[in-house]
Amino acid sequence: MSELAATTHSVSRARKVPRILILGGGYVGLYTALQIRKRMGRREVAIVVVDPRSYMTYQPFLPEAAAGSIEPRHVVAPHRRLLRGCTVISGRVTGLDHATRKASIAPIEGDPYQVSYDHVVVALGAVARVLPIPGLAENGIGFKQIEEAIALRNQVLNKMDVAASTWDPELRRRMLTFTFVGGGFAGIEAIAEVEDMARHACKDFDSIRQEDLRFVLIEGAHRILPELGDELGGYALEQLRARGIEIKLNTFLSSAEEGKIVCSDGEEFYSDTLVWTAGVKANPVLAETDLPLDQMGRVRALPTLQVADEDGEIIDGAWVAGDCAAVPDISTSEEGVYCAPTAQHAVRQARHLGDNIVRFLGGEPIEEYSHRNVGTVASLGLYKGVAQIQGIKLRGPIAWFMHRTYHMWAMPSFNRKARILLDWTTALLFNREMVALGSLQSPREAFISAATSKKPGAQKASAGARK
Repeated sequence: MSELAATTHSVSRARKVPRILILGGGYVGLYTALQIRKRMGRREVAIVVVDPRSYMTYQPFLPEAAAGSIEPRHVVAPHRRLLRGCTVISGRVTGLDHATRKASIAPIEGDPYQVSYDHVVVALGAVARVLPIPGLAENGIGFKQIEEAIALRNQVLNKMDVAASTWDPELRRRMLTFTFVGGGFAGIEAIAEVEDMARHACKDFDSIRQEDLRFVLIEGAHRILPELGDELGGYALEQLRARGIEIKLNTFLSSAEEGKIVCSDGEEFYSDTLVWTAGVKANPVLAETDLPLDQMGRVRALPTLQVADEDGEIIDGAWVAGDCAAVPDISTSEEGVYCAPTAQHAVRQARHLGDNIVRFLGGEPIEEYSHRNVGTVASLGLYKGVAQIQGIKLRGPIAWFMHRTYHMWAMPSFNRKARILLDWTTALLFNREMVALGSLQSPREAFISAATSKKPGAQKASAGARK
């Protein structure tokens, strides 16, 4: 029986080594598996990672991938190449019965099955927090996966291509209006990078001026980038508005039916592009588990990253970290404060979690997760950014450089680091490629059209037969 077959069946006999089942292959899943495998071999522990995707997406680089500064394949880390000595299952977790130590898996193809384990690491992360706004599900696009970044790039460039050959002013205005919802890191970096790319692309169009492009950001709060504070957040706001980006604060999206954007302040306009970056929520599949959840749907945890119930009683064999975990922040004296759902926390927690599991299996005392904030960085487009490093506030090209440096350092594997560095070096020497490959979303369209269209000879023969 193969290793995968042995993994995907419940076993009745005692295992020779403990099996650690990691649910999710994002930051937490990947780094936890790497940390455990670095310290323990296959003869000491078996590691199984379950994720519907065969790679981890480094989300902070999605804006640059959408803008064409980085090759999309270089912002993902392939599981099977990095997780040597681990079993990788391509499938979705549909349920977890920790009382019997079994997880329900729905593979990409085939019948669902169960996987047994000794320890489980819940690393399912978060999904987009989508509100029941009319037209949002039909017309919106998220910004959490590499596929969405590629689709956004193709959408913007394709709309510019089509608008350049359209003389209807209303239609052109609609196609050249790009709307983003959400003023956090994802929304601000996405609109800043894409706007920068689109204005640069105008140089290749005779019939589109930079003034024809309209970028609108809708944010329900009174400020953007709240993690950076009022000073740097205000600076970013001023810089974006100076570039012509319309930022509507204290405003909500009310409707987006048939491309008509209706805002809570009463303004209405048409836009063919709607990007939703307004927050995240814990993966809803957690409701299909018997693990204790808080009021926000996150798994309750102790600072040691062990799952615990409301009374603090440890759930043996269950561990959690990342966006789907309510981990108390012991670095502050305030009560009821939890670690924020950021990439910085996820990577640090994952490594700490891996070390804690190794300590637990070795009979050593486990340690609480505590962190010292290194800083916060945000890109506002090419050579533009804001950052706060060790209390030092930076703006402009220096902040942009710090943003790139930090995230390249955090990207897993030397292979990906080198490829990203080459992408940046190439971009300094040559212009970005402004080509829309929208047909990637429907690669069979031309073939289907050719296969279903009638040949001229067949049409004449058909006409002759009718006579």
